[in-house]
Amino acid sequence: MSEKNQMDTFADFDTMTDRLLDEIIQHIQLYSLSIARISFIGHSLGNIIIRSVLTRPRFRYYLSKLHTFLSLSGPHLGTLYNNSTLVSTGLWLMQKLKKSGSLLQLTFRDNADLRKCFLYQLSQKTGLQYFKNVVLVASPQDRYVPFHSARIEMCKTALKDRHTGPVYAEMINNLLRPLVEAKDCTLIRHNVFHALPNTANTLIGRAAHIAVLDSELFLEKFFLVVGLNYFK
Repeated sequence: MSEKNQMDTFADFDTMTDRLLDEIIQHIQLYSLSIARISFIGHSLGNIIIRSVLTRPRFRYYLSKLHTFLSLSGPHLGTLYNNSTLVSTGLWLMQKLKKSGSLLQLTFRDNADLRKCFLYQLSQKTGLQYFKNVVLVASPQDRYVPFHSARIEMCKTALKDRHTGPVYAEMINNLLRPLVEAKDCTLIRHNVFHALPNTANTLIGRAAHIAVLDSELFLEKFFLVVGLNYFK
């Protein structure tokens, strides 16, 4: 499990990408590993960091060895169309207090021109199509990461938005077209519904967001039923 970004997820994505890439290369060199294939399991913004690593020149040698990318609640399209005002306000306050580069980038406020924002430019770069399996796991109960963002698909709000909607559609096309065109890549989506207690965390959607990691029952069932098949 990666540790380099655990204590600081408020840095910008380029900084966190450098950390993860250094960690991967150092691990391979430290143990003199002969790499046959590489799979990634990411949660939340960790998925963005993984995708960013794939674009770096130092990782180019390993692209042909990629096998499965399992994305758990990944904000691949950012948090632009989050339907929870409470969460959106909370993230805005957190960004202001922590001066978080990553939260600024997730909300497309890192550049006045949306097409120059980090997430849009990342969508234009190659990466996901090198995997044999791209597995997107999303939960409609998750209010931290919009359901459509985790699934990389259009939402009704974006369709009605004449300003940002077209840019959003371009991002989706940028991400999905290479996957569809890649002969050896399979895109799979799984929707998850958690049995959650009636708590404040459930109400604001945090419980569902972290359940994919905290719930041993979910992890056990997911991997036994379908998950392990993607890593064979």
